[in-house]
Amino acid sequence: MKTNRAPLIVALASTLLLGACAPVTEYSASEASKDIGLDSSTTQIDLRFSPSTAHLSPGDAARLREMAAGGAIGPSDRVFVAASGAQSLAGQRIGTVAAQLLPYGIVATPAQLAQLPPNYAIVEITRTLVTLPPCPNWSKPSASDFGNQPSSNHGCATAVNLGMMVANPTDLASGTKLGSAAGQPAVAAVSRYLNDKVTPLPAAGTATAFTAAQSANTAAPTPSPGGQ
Repeated sequence: MKTNRAPLIVALASTLLLGACAPVTEYSASEASKDIGLDSSTTQIDLRFSPSTAHLSPGDAARLREMAAGGAIGPSDRVFVAASGAQSLAGQRIGTVAAQLLPYGIVATPAQLAQLPPNYAIVEITRTLVTLPPCPNWSKPSASDFGNQPSSNHGCATAVNLGMMVANPTDLASGTKLGSAAGQPAVAAVSRYLNDKVTPLPAAGTATAFTAAQSANTAAPTPSPGGQ
């Protein structure tokens, strides 16, 4: 008995042709990650006041100003201040600490902490460093993409621009509570604009400027222009 192999050959050829045109699924977005890296750290400073007053001790006031002037506390940090005492006295003490930081462009937010030592205040500083994704990313082959998938470089510019332009990097890690906007930064920006003293962008290659090569070849977090 003879067997007709023609249908079998036709079916095999059709399968091979269909397989050649099947969508390419070997490549995934995980192979071209465009996520921004965030590394946050929080430090606390203890401050002392004269008993029953809002007068900050001279030594602590000088230490606070030195930290602000030296960059240990920066305008892009998230700064909270809590003070002991009755509500009115605690508010005055927080205002005293905020007044020490405001000339350096640092806006402090009042906070409440239970069981603070008498005549004390605590300043909590959260700083976030941004690491950019390795962009541009051309790791995905660009030829014969039957799956019509996005380029591996798609979205790279958006991620890099966000990391470069964010004023307060901690805002990328967590949002802030709703409340009144800080007026000092806005007023200072308008004043610089009206007086033609706009702060220039950092030049490429400086410690605070990002480049794609730096983000690709550096394992340690690199601060964004908004961070210190």
